[in-house]
Amino acid sequence: MKVLRFFLFPFSLVYDIITSLRNLFYDIQLFKSVSFPIPIINVGNLSVGGTGKTPQVEYLVNLLHDDHKVAILSRGYKRKTKGYLLADEHTSVEHIGDEPFQYHSKFSKIRVAVCEKRVTGIRNLMNDVEPDVILLDDAFQHRAVRPSFNILLTKYHDLFVDDYVLPTGNLREARREAHRADCIVVTKCPENISQEDLMNLKNRFLKYNKPVFFSRIRYNDSISGSSKITFKELIDYEVLLITGIANPAPLLTFLKNKNIRYQHFEFPDHHHFTDKDLDHIMNSFHQIGGEKKLILTTEKDYVRLKDTVADLSYLGIEVEFINDSKSFDVQIIEHVKKFKVS
Repeated sequence: MKVLRFFLFPFSLVYDIITSLRNLFYDIQLFKSVSFPIPIINVGNLSVGGTGKTPQVEYLVNLLHDDHKVAILSRGYKRKTKGYLLADEHTSVEHIGDEPFQYHSKFSKIRVAVCEKRVTGIRNLMNDVEPDVILLDDAFQHRAVRPSFNILLTKYHDLFVDDYVLPTGNLREARREAHRADCIVVTKCPENISQEDLMNLKNRFLKYNKPVFFSRIRYNDSISGSSKITFKELIDYEVLLITGIANPAPLLTFLKNKNIRYQHFEFPDHHHFTDKDLDHIMNSFHQIGGEKKLILTTEKDYVRLKDTVADLSYLGIEVEFINDSKSFDVQIIEHVKKFKVS
């Protein structure tokens, strides 16, 4: 695979030229980029998928919603609708997509909307909801909007500074575009990362002259859904694990370290589960012997499967900053506060 990608390098040069010209046209205002009179905080990346945008957006919701009226705007990837849609009590996962529906289900105090055209979505949200701040999910490449604050995520095991543009690598645009970020967050760091490693990592981003933060995924102490049991109890269960996320490896490592026995069915990210998929899942589950067994999935997959898979449980996650959570929080809070005053 790596050899094949090497031979695709000429195509990466063409892709880089096209994306760089597009960004240049926005930078010199040949293409219009719209700003707004309220804080627009974007959570995005340079890489294709799997950097942890969803838990980072949820972190921002928890940080801001007590003091501000927060709304989230997403594209609504792989939804079965088009255009602008504001989620309400009648909205389903098919209407807005799995990640927006997770936000909608999880946070009763915020409003969630989807729209392919973010400028249209923001304008409609401002008219419909009158939020104090809007969080954009995955809009770093959507240059038609000029966010007031850009958070750029990059995975610890797949840093954008080591990567190349598509199709040789996994970057949607060149590394140099990181200059548009207001801060960089290295996500999914190992549990026991040393201070020396953190310093070495931070030095790798010095050329971008941006604040650099480090975060890791913190799994909940127990599972939720149909079954609410602790991991101490889960050791006695046979688990059928269902995932439809970009990178299930950290979850698999976590379960192995907890000595959980599981059989894993892996599906692509944002997978639409067919009747054949569901039959295969349930038939496999019924074939597992013993009374102590359950079907476990991720929180994102749970919102897609809960109405079609009986006795389904999920493992929730949240972002935990390493050392510098207060500095990150202050930066975001001060940005919103000063924006409102200015």
